[in-house]
Amino acid sequence: MKFYVYRLALKNRFRRLTERDGLLVKGEHWGEVSPFWDYDAVESARWLAAGVEAAAGLPAPLRGAVPVNETIPAVDAEVAYALAAASSCATFKVKIADHAGALAEDLARLEAVRAAQPAAKIRVDANAAWDVDTAVAQIRQMDRAAGRLEYVEQPCPGVEDLAKVRRRVDVPIAADESIRRGADPLEVVRREAADVAVLKNQPLGGVRAALALAEALAMPVVVSSALESSVGLRAGLAFAAALPELPHACGLATTRLFVDDVVAEPLAPKGGQIAVRDVVPDPARSLPVGAELACAWERRLAQMWEVAEGAGHVRGEYEFMGGLA
Repeated sequence: MKFYVYRLALKNRFRRLTERDGLLVKGEHWGEVSPFWDYDAVESARWLAAGVEAAAGLPAPLRGAVPVNETIPAVDAEVAYALAAASSCATFKVKIADHAGALAEDLARLEAVRAAQPAAKIRVDANAAWDVDTAVAQIRQMDRAAGRLEYVEQPCPGVEDLAKVRRRVDVPIAADESIRRGADPLEVVRREAADVAVLKNQPLGGVRAALALAEALAMPVVVSSALESSVGLRAGLAFAAALPELPHACGLATTRLFVDDVVAEPLAPKGGQIAVRDVVPDPARSLPVGAELACAWERRLAQMWEVAEGAGHVRGEYEFMGGLA
């Protein structure tokens, strides 16, 4: 398999990033390996296994399109209104708790989205920013500002705290990091800590591993992006399209967060859905990578490969090809 580095610019700051970079892997098909830079080699090896799996071939879909939410970054209310008004989606995921003291901005953002889309479902993602008491207080205020929240994603870091929050608020709780980064992903079920599981293909080691976990969790699943290019998003769509049931819109409309993509026709929603289809990278679409970034990814790939090969998730040889362009 051959690995190429890509680099893309974001329209707005997202997860404290202004750019996204990663690896694209070419086998019989294309896959993506793009763990964030603060993840170590052990955790990142699961992302490598997912990319290698996608490049070898993905499960057959049960549906031809996947309903998706529009993601609203931590932008000001005016921008949030414009983004929501321009969307064809019926569900919106609003980023909140981006920094300390963000509550007033968060409430204004939620009110703007509701004003732009009076009939839409609105969900929020706190990225584990709160303690229990803060979560309870702010969820109640955000529920009023949004005119009812569909759910709040990962309000607190730990499973025990999620369970406490769930018992004290009327808004459903979704678990993300507590599942994909927890020592035991099934703990959220035993502790009755969540109503919804947010699952991401890459961090879980691939589509087949994610499908097995979804079956074991036996709770409603929302498939979400890890801020991938359309190549990585293709695997997320395969995951969502292979689930027996899909009761909620998925968080897979994230290519619109980029200035450009690595493919000529990005996987983007039409009528609130993304069609399940293959994509092929266009080298001209990636920003210049540069020697420093290429060398960093070459070292990182070697570390990930060693861990994944030792765990039996990959085998054989690979080639590092440098930048996509």
